[in-house]
Amino acid sequence: MKMKKKWKDWKGTKVVYKSSGGVYCLGAVGAAIYYIQQSTGFWGVVIAILKSIVWPAFLVYKLLGM
Repeated sequence: MKMKKKWKDWKGTKVVYKSSGGVYCLGAVGAAIYYIQQSTGFWGVVIAILKSIVWPAFLVYKLLGM
């Protein structure tokens, strides 16, 4: 299943929007590597993996908190 949405604009030409999943995946992998390096023990690694999934929320929180 492709993740493309095809719509027709007012001129009748097709507009294709692609997902930015690849960029998010690279960011999640980088965050996982960073958080796992900082963790100690099994539960630290589990928490690190969970943090790497929601890292954009941490980023937005920090940026809006300035």
